[in-house]
Amino acid sequence: MTRVYLDTSIYNRPFDDQTQPKIFLETQAIILILQMVEARLIELVSSSVLEYENSRNPFIINQQSMQRYLQIAVLRVLVDENIRVRGEQLEQQGIKPIDALHVACAEASQSNYFVTCDRRLINRCQDLSLLVINPTNFIFEVDNGN
Repeated sequence: MTRVYLDTSIYNRPFDDQTQPKIFLETQAIILILQMVEARLIELVSSSVLEYENSRNPFIINQQSMQRYLQIAVLRVLVDENIRVRGEQLEQQGIKPIDALHVACAEASQSNYFVTCDRRLINRCQDLSLLVINPTNFIFEVDNGN
């Protein structure tokens, strides 16, 4: 089964300004992805990094929404020494520290996809074996596989 790690930007996108076409399309894709998770068509991965970031969200509705999905993840990754070291390696490639930990957690969980709305992160992760992808492109990718 396809295993997916969704970064924090995914969970928060539905709360962004939906009058912008790119944000609206990404939100629609995210809704489809979350429906696939709920239908058990894909496996969702959670992590202590996602929980940490979510705990710092000042918007309680956003926080509760994200927490709901993190609770139904089939796998929860805890940051350990190997993930921390891998995160530092990823930082050397120009990836922000918190993003580097997310990517390291996704790799450790053997996720097939790391889904994010962060174009800069996608560009910086092109050489990884893990496929880092925008939610809209993920939908097209999964749809082509069926």
